Amino acid sequence: MLDSNPPSRRILIIDDNAAIHHDFRKVLGAQADQSAQATLDLLEADLFGTAVATAVRPNFDIDSAHQGKQGVEMAGQAVAAGRPYAMAFVDMRMPPGWDGLETIEHLWKTDPDVQVVICSAHTDYDWTEVVARLGHSDKLLVLRKPAEPIEVLQCATALSRKWENERLVKAHVGRLEEVITVRTHGLEAANRQLRHLATHDPLTGLPNRVLLDDRLAQAMALADRDKRSFALMVCDLDRFKLINDSLGHRAGDELLQEVARRLSAVARTADTVARFGGDEFVLVGSSLVDAEDALQLAARAIESLRAPVRIAGIDVHTSPSIGIALYPEDGASIEALLAHADAAMYAAKHQGRGNIQRYTPGMHAGTEDRVQMESELHQAIELKQFELHYQPKVATRTGVVRSAEALIRWVHPTRGLVSPAEFIPLAEECGLIGAIGEWVIREACRQARAWQEEGVPPLRISVNLSASQFREVGLVDSIRRALDDVGLPARYLEVELTESAVMSDPEQSVAILEQLSAMGVLVSVDDFGTGYSSMSYLRRFPIDKLKIDRVFINEIASRAEDASIVRAIVSLAHSLNLKVVAEGVETPAQLDFLKAAGCDEYQGYHYSRPLPAEQFQRLIRDARAHDFLTEEDAIRTHSKLSAYKRN
Repeated sequence: MLDSNPPSRRILIIDDNAAIHHDFRKVLGAQADQSAQATLDLLEADLFGTAVATAVRPNFDIDSAHQGKQGVEMAGQAVAAGRPYAMAFVDMRMPPGWDGLETIEHLWKTDPDVQVVICSAHTDYDWTEVVARLGHSDKLLVLRKPAEPIEVLQCATALSRKWENERLVKAHVGRLEEVITVRTHGLEAANRQLRHLATHDPLTGLPNRVLLDDRLAQAMALADRDKRSFALMVCDLDRFKLINDSLGHRAGDELLQEVARRLSAVARTADTVARFGGDEFVLVGSSLVDAEDALQLAARAIESLRAPVRIAGIDVHTSPSIGIALYPEDGASIEALLAHADAAMYAAKHQGRGNIQRYTPGMHAGTEDRVQMESELHQAIELKQFELHYQPKVATRTGVVRSAEALIRWVHPTRGLVSPAEFIPLAEECGLIGAIGEWVIREACRQARAWQEEGVPPLRISVNLSASQFREVGLVDSIRRALDDVGLPARYLEVELTESAVMSDPEQSVAILEQLSAMGVLVSVDDFGTGYSSMSYLRRFPIDKLKIDRVFINEIASRAEDASIVRAIVSLAHSLNLKVVAEGVETPAQLDFLKAAGCDEYQGYHYSRPLPAEQFQRLIRDARAHDFLTEEDAIRTHSKLSAYKRN
């Protein structure tokens, strides 16, 4: 059934006979005899076996051309105007101009989509000749003159509808092609991004390990071909963890991005800068003449990082420790080069950081030992290989032992007693310091309570908190649980923090220290004088003690400068109502000076080295009966919050 408001379809009549044009208009025009339409409806009903439905005749706009060339020109103008003809009735003979076949050839060049009906009264060409000239086409019908009106109407209706449907299909296909093109471009962009992400570090945009392996393979092939060498440099940022812990991971990311930019600026066109992971970068220096070239390139990398980086309003200073391995002298495979450059990097760190070292035989053994130690460190807590040793803190004036510092030791089954100086830095690097620190707190509380139950005079035990442990969420709750689990009053626990840990974020430190002090735990600032204290913040901190670093104690009897510093610290602390503890006291002369300076307590080998729990217990029992922390002494502290409680 036809549309109720069918669109108007344009038809072109090309015939040299004016009467023919009149006949076509009579059949196809708006005033055409309705009986012809009725006849067409009956014919369709009979053909398709359907009931006759009331249909509205299609509308045709009819234009006339009396010669083939004129018709082709009109078709071209229609196409240019965006109103092409749906079909054309073309007479076969139109002297003196083009005949029908020549007209159709030009017409299809002008408008390839137009449907054509050949109108012929004579057999000027047989069908074979028509196919030879025009080819097999589904856009072509032949109508013999004189034609019945129903034949004309049927041709016009069928071919114009076919033309219209083809346009709809073509437009739909065009839209589909456009959608496919857009999606294809999107998929190509996504694939490019995925390929980039697979081979590049998302934070810095530098090549990652995957692309680095490929670049190294290429560098090795070129070096073998040209009989040249290249350098693999592993660059590790010094003290990067401190920046992450103190300023946060976002600041750490900003620093890594700036380091990547500076190292890339140092690299030459043929070189490769990659991020190996964490704060470790790799620089591949290509086509080097000798080791001196590699050292110069590494020196330029260190120089590029010398200027501070402004992050969060702070000038952050960083430096890399760089290890160098040359191909093929220091390794003939990617794995060997990386391992040897890494070993050289750790050797550079041991030389004092901000240092460059080239690999030499024997360095790798140290790296393997470090990896082995890290593996064993993960199991040390579970296997109960840690123990605490205790060093007395002694009242300088009276010689009374009032408290002790708990110091961790690793009792390794094959290495023996491992000093914390050997494994604590490793624990911080591999993320175990939190678990180890929590164990120290719990064990110190347990031992202090066990001594009390065994009749040992009550002592306050101090434990050290690392900077990262101090920043951990839930530190205060963890300490409270450790005390509650063994029933130890908080006044018998003291925590020691370094200046740098406290001052890295003063506002947050104040909040944490206030919670600890309110709980009753004492707070000491360890290694005082070696950091970057601000007097204004020191005045606000709810702390109880300052511990003078041993570097100032070593030569107080012989160096006037150190003696003056110690006196100043004691005076400062007492003016702030704080106690002072000197550590590293080893000689009577040092103790005599501290007594004269008014230092409150001391600890060091002059009284006792750190002792295992059993030996320490015997030491305390052998001391005079009054040499212990009385209930009154335990309650009395110098913290501001405690002062508020007393008042």
